[in-house]
Amino acid sequence: MKTFEIPEFYKSPLLAAVKAMRSATDPKKRDFSPTLLDFGTVKFYLARHFGFCYGVQNAIELSFRAVKENPGKRIFLLSQMIHNPEVNANLMQQGVRFLMDTEGKTITPFSELTPDDVVIIPAFGTTLDIQKKIEEQGIEVKKYDTTCPFVHRVWNKAEALASERFTVIIHGRPLHEETRATFSHSAAGSPSLIVKDMNETKALGDFIIGNSSRQEFEKLFAGRYSKGFNPAADLERIGVINQTTMLAAETQEIADYLKKAMADKYGAEAVRRHFADTRDTLCYATNENQDATQELLKLDADLAIVVGGYNSSNTSHIVELCERRFKTFFISSAKEIESESCINHYEIAKERRVTSNVFLPERKPLRIVLTSGASCPDAMVEEVLMKILSFSAGHKPVKEVMAEFEPKVV
Repeated sequence: MKTFEIPEFYKSPLLAAVKAMRSATDPKKRDFSPTLLDFGTVKFYLARHFGFCYGVQNAIELSFRAVKENPGKRIFLLSQMIHNPEVNANLMQQGVRFLMDTEGKTITPFSELTPDDVVIIPAFGTTLDIQKKIEEQGIEVKKYDTTCPFVHRVWNKAEALASERFTVIIHGRPLHEETRATFSHSAAGSPSLIVKDMNETKALGDFIIGNSSRQEFEKLFAGRYSKGFNPAADLERIGVINQTTMLAAETQEIADYLKKAMADKYGAEAVRRHFADTRDTLCYATNENQDATQELLKLDADLAIVVGGYNSSNTSHIVELCERRFKTFFISSAKEIESESCINHYEIAKERRVTSNVFLPERKPLRIVLTSGASCPDAMVEEVLMKILSFSAGHKPVKEVMAEFEPKVV
């Protein structure tokens, strides 16, 4: 796989040694079991896969290259380059500014752009309308377009469905930048609709089989279907794609439900004419991280810590999985850990940051599941590990534990 030029301050020597060892012993990535880092007083169980994925590394390399290659020029990020506050803050420290926030609200008007400015397209991609607006200001969009290749793959799948005259159903978070971009590209070639979860899918299924009205459909999906969408005609042939960071099991459940709705309406023998059996369009990193998290759930541990941006979709799904088994703390960085008894963390269900005053149990050794999202630097995960170790006197030295993962000299 291609290697990228990533700033050194994002790297962790300890975690790099762990990942190198796992890669050497399992090059085909068939073993999803976690890695044990045994510090004596604390045992950390690291997910087999975590941290920067291909698309994020590509985006970081291109973004820092844009800064290096354009001294003296104004450089803008279309919106957050990835959903990690540390990475975005680093770019802002380099003088990079934002054109929009994560919900698409304008920060710097496009009319203020000049042909001498540089615009970086984030890893999520962007809509055709926004791309056109940037190009109309005389700016070359493609030079620093960091759109993840796996997002492009989803767009290609939507195009293929359109060529076969299928309506595209997109499983995603409606306000997420990637979902908005995918919807734009899909709607350019085919009727398109966004569903955010299984509850909405069941409502869509009710309409397909004739158990709800057009008015109910339009009320529920307002603002989430393409211009001129005619549900009576456009829901006769459908195919499902997804935001690349959704839960794989949920996307499959949605596809299975809609396929059954088509079979109920048209008959099992005719379902292939009405439902396109597409494999889910999650990226490889999302699949690997979720599979690795499933292996973590087989462990006996005292708690789980997941590190990443609070608006990161792929990280949120890892948290949701961990919560099925462990007391889970979702934190953006080690700074959220104030002491061995106090931690600030994010509750996904309530969409709020909270403080817990019962954090680390007194038992020894502590058993902690530790992982992160695909947009989180390994250095931040190591900082969390080191912060927890600082509360545990008598632990093994880091160098001693690290030596267990270094290549043995024969």
